[in-house]
Amino acid sequence: MSFDLEHLAALTARGPVARIVVTRTAGSVPREAGTVMYVWNDGQDGTIGGGRLEWEAVAAARAQTDALSERTYPLGPGLGQCCGGSVTLVSEIFTAETLPTLPYARPLKPGPMPTSVERKLTHIGTLPAPVIVDGWLIETAPPKGREIWVWGSGHVGRALVAILAPLADIKWVDIAQDRFPSDIPFGVTDLVAVDPVQMVKHAPKTAEHVILTHSHELDLALCHALLAHGFSGLGLIGSQTKRARFFKRLADLGHRQEKIARIACPIGDPSLGKHPQAIALGVATDVLQRAHIGQGTGQGNSDTA
Repeated sequence: MSFDLEHLAALTARGPVARIVVTRTAGSVPREAGTVMYVWNDGQDGTIGGGRLEWEAVAAARAQTDALSERTYPLGPGLGQCCGGSVTLVSEIFTAETLPTLPYARPLKPGPMPTSVERKLTHIGTLPAPVIVDGWLIETAPPKGREIWVWGSGHVGRALVAILAPLADIKWVDIAQDRFPSDIPFGVTDLVAVDPVQMVKHAPKTAEHVILTHSHELDLALCHALLAHGFSGLGLIGSQTKRARFFKRLADLGHRQEKIARIACPIGDPSLGKHPQAIALGVATDVLQRAHIGQGTGQGNSDTA
């Protein structure tokens, strides 16, 4: 994870925030370098792995008086954790008035910026994780993540977005604002369209899509539009019966069988059950395991028509 300035700005709008980033790891550790969490007086966001490490880091951040603090935690001898490795954390206090510009370079110990850091900043691209150059910590804006369009904000849509929100760039589409929850996760873009099919043209052809609207006719229209538009992956909630009916109707609309077969339907893992959260968990697992959503092999979801 790189430096998410937009997220930090939203958090500091309500007061000072300590941003904790894993900068180095050795041996077996709970999270990788670049992992970030945020801590304030009465709350936190994200995780560096939980357990005693996180408890110690959160307590230290809330007691921190310096703008920046660096500390290495030996997990085995120091914290009694089984991992046995070590984790170096940098905790930095930010307010709305002290947000940095990107790329962001700062010394871990006071001193002038070395030429090596200046050169790195001149030729820097997007870093997947923080780098340390001659005692200076450098971070950049996060790379563009996977873009996933979720069509429908019913029970399964809400559960799915809650799972995927921290892991992808989510565009969430439905026909009215009051169909969305009041607490949309940070970073999720809610899009209201009386006719959602008209939104298809705005989706990049590299985007992935999960269709789970309130209407079978709308589901079919979205499949029809997306097959013509192009996509990286397309999953459709339903049953084997729905799959057969949709695939025949899409063929009648002129789509080739090899293109129609790219639609994954049913989606998820039917062995988990038909509760919305269970369906969402199976769908999210499928999305995260694949570079794009492939052909479905399940037996059916709660949408059984």
